[in-house]
Amino acid sequence: MTREVEGRRRRPRVMTVLATVAALVLAGLTAGMIGTASAAPTESDRSGPGRAEGTPCSAAARACVDLANSTAWLIRDGRIEAGPVPASFGKKGQRTPAGVFQVQWKNKDHRSAEFNNAPMPFAVFFAPGGIAFHEGNTETESAGCVRLSRANAERWFNSLQVGDRVEVTNIPQ
Repeated sequence: MTREVEGRRRRPRVMTVLATVAALVLAGLTAGMIGTASAAPTESDRSGPGRAEGTPCSAAARACVDLANSTAWLIRDGRIEAGPVPASFGKKGQRTPAGVFQVQWKNKDHRSAEFNNAPMPFAVFFAPGGIAFHEGNTETESAGCVRLSRANAERWFNSLQVGDRVEVTNIPQ
């Protein structure tokens, strides 16, 4: 799809922009810079030698979240580093997504631009839509984030690094 402008064959501007965006997205995915969710861990992922014993997640996970049982773990080299600890998740209409993610960024003193500047201490962002681990009330549901006690949120913040694997499952143990 080209057109001739001043004696030269050219693509329409929209095609050039789309091609550029596609190239940037592909480059970001290849470099691991853009987080994407894959399917939630399945029963077969939880059995056998690839599973972190005592969790519903694989040994490759660095953080594990069990939505069905309101718990979370830190995992290092396939072994539990911390957990299970109590956690709360998204309410109806704002559910915490299940899947396999990567830590995208962290902010110790984050405030939510979406929810009236609400504090999100020790925020570790891992899923699209601003989903993060952070300090909060573990007795109430969130707007999608994984809330942890202050001590646990601080531990998750200090332990997790950008690029670490986070698995969120809704499969009862």
